[in-house]
Amino acid sequence: MKNKKAITFVVAILSAVFLLAGCGSDDDASGSSGDNKTVKFMHLWPEGSSKTHNEIVDEIIADFEAEHEGVEVELEVLSNEQYKDKIQVLSTSDELPDVGMTWAAGYLEPYVDGNKFAPLDDLIESDLKDEFVSGTAEAYAIDGSTYGLPLELNIATVFYNKAIFEEYGLEAPGTYEELQQVIETLNDNGVPPIALGNKDRWTGSLWYMYLADRIGGSDVLTNAINRSGSFEDPALVEAADKVQELVSADAFVKGFNGLADEEAKSMFMNEQAAMYLIATWDLPNYTTNEDVPQEFRDSVGYFNFPTVGGQGDMNSFVGGPGVGLFVAEDSEVKEEAKAFASFFVQQWGEKSVTQAGVIPATKLDAESLDLPQMYVDVLDDLNSASNLTLFADVQMSPDTAQVHLDMIQAIFGNEVTPEEFAKEHEDALSAEE
Repeated sequence: MKNKKAITFVVAILSAVFLLAGCGSDDDASGSSGDNKTVKFMHLWPEGSSKTHNEIVDEIIADFEAEHEGVEVELEVLSNEQYKDKIQVLSTSDELPDVGMTWAAGYLEPYVDGNKFAPLDDLIESDLKDEFVSGTAEAYAIDGSTYGLPLELNIATVFYNKAIFEEYGLEAPGTYEELQQVIETLNDNGVPPIALGNKDRWTGSLWYMYLADRIGGSDVLTNAINRSGSFEDPALVEAADKVQELVSADAFVKGFNGLADEEAKSMFMNEQAAMYLIATWDLPNYTTNEDVPQEFRDSVGYFNFPTVGGQGDMNSFVGGPGVGLFVAEDSEVKEEAKAFASFFVQQWGEKSVTQAGVIPATKLDAESLDLPQMYVDVLDDLNSASNLTLFADVQMSPDTAQVHLDMIQAIFGNEVTPEEFAKEHEDALSAEE
């Protein structure tokens, strides 16, 4: 069994965010022979739910085809969960698209073990040399080879409705005790405190991960996953106990364990809840998305997850690279597929910043771009981060990630004790050693 290394980013790594990206090679890697070639590309940003992302993809495809005569990109677009399901099915029948989207670490590993994804080190050492924020491409590396090109870099943060807070004389909490007081005041005034759609379970995992980080420090969870520590560490048990403490305090909207994240997001954006913990992939909704009323966008702020005593600090974040691109190992147009993937990454960075307000995994000169203030603030946070730890379910193998997600819903639903929660994780992780 391979040792799955938890990905931890420190401030020295992330300070590169503000540096101007190397412009990369002007040459493309396709070596096109002039014959008509079709590159099949599948992504997970439908027009209905991810309009700006969808538009950027279409622009990049059009530009690529214009610059690569005889190469056509055939597109298929699915929603996030549909995409994951279909990629899994296609991989079993060797029918993967030539270029598609993947996640890092544990999600990536079965596809690499099955020889489904092609190594992309040649691109990183040529076209994309010095393009990525240090540490992001490494999250897609297994046994010394890199199998994905990251597009996004995300941190999870607590967004809150400043108008609601002001109405009840509340301030952004800096400690767990202050958070408890905010929750109590909101409940006393009939305002649901926190939007949470834990039917999707990874949403609840964000809460658990932050509690673990703040109680036990940045290494306690990652060490348990990479087996240099134990999931039965007292800090990880206490974090589960704190989850149930928040549930008992009615911190979350009613029925949260049966709500999807999209439903919880809608509640926050319709001002039916005061807070919402989510990653910065949601920044467009609070900055650049003109389909969202300006009045609401102006009312949204964010705060770093509060301290909970122990070893953690507010400059430590849960997050990591978001989606990245893979190239299928058995692609019949592999060189053209690599050329498209490289072109996409180079075009995506600035376009995603200026048009969608998302944080790319490639370096950028933030001062040269006209960015929303919240986006600049997030980049400042990244620049001063003490730690950034990859999402737990992404670090884990698919089987263990399933145990983790099931246990997250169980602990939020008061179906297991904190000790049982920890033991189930420890048993699953130990079985893979």
